Amino acid sequence: MTSAPTPRDLRSELDSLTTEAFRPELAEIDRLPTLDIARLMNGEDAAVPGAVARCLPEIAAAIDAIAERMAQGGRLIYAGAGTAGRLGVLDASECPPTFNTAPTQVVGLIAGGPEAMVTSVEGAEDSKELARADLDALGIGAVDTVVGISASGRTPYAIGAVEHARAQGALTVGLACNAGSALAGAAEHGIEVVVGPELLTGSTRLKAGTAQKLVLNMLSTITMIRLGKTYGNLMVDVRASNDKLRARSRRIVALATGAEDADIERALTEADGEVKTAILVLLADVDGATAARLLQESGGHLREALAAGS
Repeated sequence: MTSAPTPRDLRSELDSLTTEAFRPELAEIDRLPTLDIARLMNGEDAAVPGAVARCLPEIAAAIDAIAERMAQGGRLIYAGAGTAGRLGVLDASECPPTFNTAPTQVVGLIAGGPEAMVTSVEGAEDSKELARADLDALGIGAVDTVVGISASGRTPYAIGAVEHARAQGALTVGLACNAGSALAGAAEHGIEVVVGPELLTGSTRLKAGTAQKLVLNMLSTITMIRLGKTYGNLMVDVRASNDKLRARSRRIVALATGAEDADIERALTEADGEVKTAILVLLADVDGATAARLLQESGGHLREALAAGS
């Protein structure tokens, strides 16, 4: 078992990380007018999309691999600590209402558990063993994907999750914001979005957090596009769980079909409120049961179902 790093070792390690670098030119930032600080911060943020753009080939390769596994029934599992873990939980929690995924299909693990979403859990991020236990509780398997998230790329919890998942035959992705990171090196797909030193030294909830959010948006959204969860740029698998989403469902059916309100209501009734099924009812001129069967046979891909029903 590897011994824990000493405080001196850890300080030396942090000194070597781009995300932890001190910027002398900002040492007087607290004396600037508020508008000037806001301009500085906005300028820093503007550099993030360019850093993500440089990683697009790696991001796309990871997405294709994730989608292939999820099409076989696999899960997408994020694992991280602190801000990185919270971003993973956030992305996972938004998939059921947006894409009608099962709550277990996209999962966010944060070191220390749900309590760590709102408060610090001492020592949790330093434990590879905790990551292994969290994954074992999910019964990780070969069709699953585990995405380790860590701005520094050195967080033991994220690295431990990737190492253990890989040993179980799962697909692994390492998302970090430093070049040559241990996390990216441990994963089959390494994504290193190097955004540079932060406005506040070491505050990786800033540019690094923004970069991670942008990449996670891509991983989940484009994977769901590949899985047939959209029709063009319409969220046809949206779950209508409140008044706003019910109104959005009707609007999506209208945009996809151009049908009149009365026909939309009829189709949604036949489809038990399922947007994708209602669209197929209208565009293929079939009943709800037939539309549901065509979608099942096409693996949920509306374009394929339309082709089969025409």
